[in-house]
Parts: sequence; structure tokens; C-alpha cells
Amino acid sequence: MNGPQSGLPREPVNWLTRPFLRFLRIEATAGIILLGSTLLALVLANAPGSASFLAFWDLQAGINVGGVEVSRSIKHWINDGLMTFFFFVISLELKREVVLGELRHPRMAAVPIAAAVGGMIVPVAVFLLIVGTGSGASGWGTVMSTDTAFVIGCLAALGSRVPISLRLFLLSLAIFDDVGAILVVAIVFGESLNVMPLGATALGLVLVAAIARAGVRVIPVYFALGGGIWLALDASGIHATLAGVILGLMTPARSWVSDSRLHAILDRVTAYPPGDHWTGDMAARGDLYQAGVATREVLSPLERLEMALHPWVAFVILPLFALANAGVTFARADFDPVLTTAIIAAFVIGKPCGVFLFSLLAVKSGWGIRPPSLSWSLLAAGGLLTGVGFTIALFMADLAFDAHILDSVKFSILSASVISALLGLITLAWITSSRSRR
Repeated sequence: MNGPQSGLPREPVNWLTRPFLRFLRIEATAGIILLGSTLLALVLANAPGSASFLAFWDLQAGINVGGVEVSRSIKHWINDGLMTFFFFVISLELKREVVLGELRHPRMAAVPIAAAVGGMIVPVAVFLLIVGTGSGASGWGTVMSTDTAFVIGCLAALGSRVPISLRLFLLSLAIFDDVGAILVVAIVFGESLNVMPLGATALGLVLVAAIARAGVRVIPVYFALGGGIWLALDASGIHATLAGVILGLMTPARSWVSDSRLHAILDRVTAYPPGDHWTGDMAARGDLYQAGVATREVLSPLERLEMALHPWVAFVILPLFALANAGVTFARADFDPVLTTAIIAAFVIGKPCGVFLFSLLAVKSGWGIRPPSLSWSLLAAGGLLTGVGFTIALFMADLAFDAHILDSVKFSILSASVISALLGLITLAWITSSRSRR
């Protein structure tokens, strides 16, 4: 019989590691589903009748309220609307790691931050070195990011042989450069600024902070305000997905009800003897209501939102994004050999070199600390996986490149991702297997 003492006692570290491991499990499964969605998109884009599949994403959909119309193609609703939730969840995970996780220690956070910076600067330099000042040079932001789901999925394929320190390092790096990439999108690929909507955006953010400070804990209220902020940011000329990053970073990471308070409230409820107390006894109903609120609020808003949204993002939004964006039509693709070479070289060579060199610089300078279980050989092998730049790379390519070369760019991104994944998996498998034989 299982009782309260039948399991091991819980340690404070469990509150930090369990959400992180849950995030990894969802990301690993999401990587498999994302791969399947990508392959399906490629098959449908090159199958007979592909014109109907490709035309579907260009269908217009929108709303008209009081003469104000907001209309976009289905593809743009996915890329600009649904992907805001992706950036929101990424931002939530970043804040959780910085406030509650290993990254709350500045010197521990310094290494993945430096790696993310190097993983953005060096591939951009490689890309521009090859492309020069040609027509594709404006797409330099395409080679900046690492795909979180695919990288974690690759690590999951190696199982327990990969230390948790490498998983945390790569996850943190991917989150940092995803946030960096969306900042580039907002700044570089935004339109001319419109002051009035920008002021409305600022007012909305101030209102969110004010009602949070006042103790409003009704999440639908924040979603309604978030929708207004998204619309205002979209009208301001700044890319609207930035709303997800900002609101994620504003989400409280601390719970309202402490563990000791929760136990005190639950003890008061369980002290009632068996019987029908809850229908007529006002005091009993009040205690029961307090218990319901306390069990909900013992988790921070950040944790509750991440737990609720992460599966939807991983298993619905990202596969939809892949279907809408990964359909490369090989027969009509206008391949640019210079641009293809630049993208593949930036991801396959520039990314891992930037990650390793900047990590080394952070440690040798004394700014950062490398975990003992994360050897330089493991870090270098893991760095090869950072060249898997699928999701945000496709997202940015759609903004940066002309339609006539977009298929060529997408093909290059997919090729670079496959090469990086294979190189990383083979190298990690070799390193971990040689270690296990010692």
C-alpha cells in the first residue's frame, strides 16, 4: 500500500529539474513530429496536384469589426499570429531558467550566452563573406538561429549517453539565439514606424504590469490584453511576434501561495470529518474555495502557462508552420549556387565554430564556468547540432528573400540542417561510446 512515506523525500532541486526534464521530453517528441510534417510538406509540394496544396496557404482569412478589417493569408496568420505563441513559450522557458534554473548563476549563464552570441555572429560573417554585396546579402539573419525541437530530438536519439549538462547547454543556447533572432526580425524586417500604435503598445504593456502588480490573476484577462498588444505592435511597423517575447519575459516566475501556506490551507480542509459540509456550511465552503485557489496558485503563472501552452506549440503550431513553410518545389526552384553555398557553410561550419570559440573565450577569460561533466569534446560535438536551423531560419527566409529564390533558400536550409544533424549525431555517438568503453 502506498502512503505518504512510500516514496523518496523530495528535495528542493526537484522543483527545478522536473519542469526542465518535462520541457526536454516534449521537445524531443516535437522534433519527431516536426520532421514528419516537414517530409509531408516536401512530398505534397512535389506530388501531382501540388498547386492546390501550395495555393491553400495563400488563401485570405480575416475579421472585420466596425469597418476595421484585419486580413492575411493563412500562411501569414500562422507565421505572424500562431508563431507568437512559440516565441512566448521560448521566452517563458528562458525566464524560468534565468530566475529558477541553473542560469540564475551569472557565471553558469555566461557560457551558453557567449555561445549563442558566437553562434549568431560567426555564421553571419561566413554568409556575408561568401555572398558579398549580392542580392541575397539582405538575408543574413536567416543563418542566425538554432532549432530547439530538432536539436533536442537529436539528443533524445542518443538517450542517456548524453549528459544533462549538454542538454541544458544546447537548450539554453537555442533559446538565447531564438530570442536574438526575433529581435533582429523586429528591428531589421519591420516596416516604417507608426507612432500611435507604438504608443498603444507601450500603454498595453504598462497596463499588464499594473494589473499584475495589483494582484489580478485571471489569465484570460492577460490573453485579451496580449491580443490587443499584438494588434497594436503589428500596426506599429514592428514585427508582431515580438509581443510573445516581451509578454513572456513579463510573466511572473514566483508563485503567489507558498508551500507552507498551501499545507496549512489543505490541513484546515482535511480536518473536517466525513460528511456533507460543502453544501450548507459557509465556513466550510470558504475553506474549500481557498484550497482550490491555493492548489492553483502554488504554481507560478510562468509554470502554469508553460505547462498549458507548450504541448499546443510543440504538437500543433510547429507542425502547421512546417506544412506551410517547408514545401520546396524542386522542379521550379531557381537554385543560386553562391547563396546555397553561403547558407550551408554558415550553418555547418560557421555555427559550430562560433559556438565553440565564444564558449572557450567565456571560460578562459573567467567570465563563465563550464560544468565538469561537459567536456570540450562534448561541447564541440554538440556545437555541430547547432547548425540545425530549421524553424526560425524558414521564418526569417520568408521575410528576407524574394519569392523567385525562396525555394532555393529553403532547400539550402533543409540541406544544412540534415548535414549538421548527421555530423552531430555521428560525432556524439562516437565520443559517448568511446567513453563508455573506458
